[in-house]
Amino acid sequence: MGQVGREIFLTGATGYIGSALAGELVRRGHRVRALVRAGSEGKLPAGCELVRGDALHADTYAHQVSRGDTLVHLVGVAHPNPKKAAQFRTVDLASCVHAVQAARRAGVRHFIYLSVARPAPIMQEYQASRAQGEQLLIQSGIPSTFVRPWYVLGPGHRWPAVLIPLYALAHWYPGTRAGAERLALVTLEQMMRTLAWAVENPASEIRVLEPRHIRRGFGDPEVLRRAAIA
Repeated sequence: MGQVGREIFLTGATGYIGSALAGELVRRGHRVRALVRAGSEGKLPAGCELVRGDALHADTYAHQVSRGDTLVHLVGVAHPNPKKAAQFRTVDLASCVHAVQAARRAGVRHFIYLSVARPAPIMQEYQASRAQGEQLLIQSGIPSTFVRPWYVLGPGHRWPAVLIPLYALAHWYPGTRAGAERLALVTLEQMMRTLAWAVENPASEIRVLEPRHIRRGFGDPEVLRRAAIA
């Protein structure tokens, strides 16, 4: 069990990663206020405090973000693929712009941003949008953790598992080893442990967690801490 009593404002709380994280944070004893758009209230895990608002309009929820909170921003297009390039700008990046605005107004102590591993040969617009989100946070001066998975395996998100043998093979060859590690697959459970650890161990400046950190830190906060500052 981690530390208790942290104040969390969570966006994307009804999504694939967000719903799992909301439940995990409540289980660990944290107060979770979750931003939910109208019509999605029933998807919110039990134990969360519901905040109705629009992730694309900070004015609808900024007043609910408290000074000293940890803001975890998980909003993004579901099942991203190259055909959704325009949505990466109008949803992923735009929601980050508004979340940073809300965080600055409130004076949050720590911002956790779900980004993406890079560089990669595909999903260029997705990578670019997430990189711009990171840059916004760097410029804001808010202590932030960037969590950068490439693909998170879990219920309804398992097709890349067929690539695991190819990943294993890529690790054998020096020319492909670095890419295989940079874009390694992680599990939903590993992500939950990593994100919960980031909540309970706020960054003092900018901290980046790559797939290798997420995988190696699984179940071992001390390993994750060392990886994060390496």
